[in-house]
Amino acid sequence: MLASFHTHITQKFDYLKDKKLLVTVSGGIDSVVLVHLLHQLKFDISIAHCNFKLREADSDLDEQFVKKLASDLKLDFYKISFETEVYAKKNKCSIQMAARELRYDWFEEIRQKNNLDYVLTAHHKDDVLETFLINLSRGTGLEGLIGIPSKNGYIVRPMLPFSREDINSFAKENTIEWREDKSNASTKYLRNKIRHDLVPILKELNPSFMSSFENTIDHLKGSQQIVNDAVQEIEKRVVSKKHDYLKLDIEELQKLSNPKIYLYKLLVGYGFSEWEDVLNLLNAQSGKQVFSKTHRLIKDRKKLLLAKKLGKNKVTEIEINKSQNSVQIEGVQLNFNKNCELENNTNAVVFVDFAKLNYPLKLRKWKQGDSFYPAGMKGKKKLSDFFKDEKMSLLDKERVWLLCNGDNEIIWVVGKRLDNRFRITASSKEVIKMTYNTSTTS
Repeated sequence: MLASFHTHITQKFDYLKDKKLLVTVSGGIDSVVLVHLLHQLKFDISIAHCNFKLREADSDLDEQFVKKLASDLKLDFYKISFETEVYAKKNKCSIQMAARELRYDWFEEIRQKNNLDYVLTAHHKDDVLETFLINLSRGTGLEGLIGIPSKNGYIVRPMLPFSREDINSFAKENTIEWREDKSNASTKYLRNKIRHDLVPILKELNPSFMSSFENTIDHLKGSQQIVNDAVQEIEKRVVSKKHDYLKLDIEELQKLSNPKIYLYKLLVGYGFSEWEDVLNLLNAQSGKQVFSKTHRLIKDRKKLLLAKKLGKNKVTEIEINKSQNSVQIEGVQLNFNKNCELENNTNAVVFVDFAKLNYPLKLRKWKQGDSFYPAGMKGKKKLSDFFKDEKMSLLDKERVWLLCNGDNEIIWVVGKRLDNRFRITASSKEVIKMTYNTSTTS
């Protein structure tokens, strides 16, 4: 196996050469064999071990074993203990999901803190099969059937082509010791039930099952690539970017033979799961929203808008004193300058009659019912009507700030329009220049 592993690493993972690698080691045969393979090939490795406190004394014995392994091989050793059951209960997730989240977050923390390049795990061919069958039993798309990627960001899985039988043979031939996790023999968990009950039957039905399965995965990966190419072409037609959010063209989506599957492919990376609700947005009223943990999808006339969820406790109003020369909030910066030469007003620069200002000024978000006297127009106008005339999206409106007088009169719809009441006139004696800077100026 050492020669085959060396060939595989050289052909598929040549970028790992001369890199600092963190190998995740449970103490089980798979991860211990990976350490020995890499050590014999003289890669620069260190070891990380998580104690999930799930198997009483056995968990501590696993930790001691991995610590000794690192010491024997003269490798750097990182360890951590987790209250996994407490985390699972608090976050309302399974023990397996809790352990996964905890360990991968910690691996990344160790990688960054110690300037390591990649994190290596010991997933192998049988893990791919078990993941395939688990996802198949639950219902999945092509991604779930393809299973475990060989590389995902800084996570690398160099043992995927090798079976559990290959690993066992190498361990016995090299008299390698490892820790046996007794829970792996139990069929309490779905993965173990598939491993012990289902997979042996499949191998009995077809002695070449693993080889056939490998061919199937290759075909599925080819199909996935075709799908990805098609989605990229559709994305060019459907998706555009404005500021820090994406716009999806509803009319273009509705021309597609299966809008739901394309919406899934375009949005799956943003954490959405209620795909019927996402599909129903195409025909919903403007303002309807669907949320994931991190993002929201908003129906806005003929577009779907994809943006990050609003943060909690965001500041919606601040005061500005007469002595302040600038103010900054949420990436928006206003500068105030009384020593200035007059120019024409623009969206980003306005000149105001200083005598008409009543300090402290307020910078705040707009509210329903707000109105002002737009410069260049006659009379009063509701902000909601002004936004409609400007063809602003719901997200654009959320980003609008109003600069107001102390008595709440609107001085400036920042970045959009000055209020007529505060413009410069022939009788103005003192002028203040107000400048708006932001990366999202429209």
